[in-house]
Amino acid sequence: MGIVLALCAAACYGCSDFLGGLLSRRSSPYAVAVVAQCAALVVVALVAAVAGNGLPAAAALGWGALSGVGNGLGTVFLYRGLGSARMSVVAPLSAVGSAGLPVLVGIAEGDRPAPLAIAGIVLALPAVALISRGADAPAAPQQGSSGRRRSGVLDGLLAGAGFALLFVALDRVPHDAGLWPLAGGQAVATVSILIAGLVAGAGLRLPARRLAPGASVGVLGGAATALFVLATHRALLSIAAVVTSLYPALTVLAAMLVLRERVGRGQAVGLGAAAAAVVLIALA
Repeated sequence: MGIVLALCAAACYGCSDFLGGLLSRRSSPYAVAVVAQCAALVVVALVAAVAGNGLPAAAALGWGALSGVGNGLGTVFLYRGLGSARMSVVAPLSAVGSAGLPVLVGIAEGDRPAPLAIAGIVLALPAVALISRGADAPAAPQQGSSGRRRSGVLDGLLAGAGFALLFVALDRVPHDAGLWPLAGGQAVATVSILIAGLVAGAGLRLPARRLAPGASVGVLGGAATALFVLATHRALLSIAAVVTSLYPALTVLAAMLVLRERVGRGQAVGLGAAAAAVVLIALA
């Protein structure tokens, strides 16, 4: 069941990231991220209230707040990269860090995945790296400059580090703490994005006609994070994080179909390897 939840989280993240990146090509990525996080906060808070859990211990709320810092910064860097560079490069690069760092943390803390799961993890990491290789695929017409591509690579890597912090911190939240730590994390994520936007001098207002699409990005993202939390309750962190981090496959597919981005041979091999990795981990 944990693998299924992680796969659902990956699907939601993939859709959310594509829509967020698409909006960030027309508006400030900081504004898109703020609206998305506010919508995610409303959804998660409502679910937490309906679930009826009492307020958890301060330590659980603290881990939730730390996850929010990673979530907020990861979202900003991801949307900035997706909005200015090739989605088929930026999204998978973000997955390298978000998959690899939690695996290292989990194994260091004593996680012992089954042999098939280990094989899947080993295959998944180079898979997302292969997907990120866009050198042999011509850039989309609007992406042109090599400077933007370099910026996209940096944004993807920084986003991966932020999401790795999100995953590791959420795994520290006790299973009986409910969703209030996650709701607190969403609030911290929103504040983190506002601070980052002010420091960067970026626009923080989204045009009214784009508020609904921006909110849908947040609803999908909030659902994905909640599904990941549930997945870590039923599977090892090292497995749940890797499966969830395969979300770029969906983002890349959407970029191919909607934006007509071309995928090179290396990326195609990576997408196949990612699918095989999911099968291996699911069979473990």
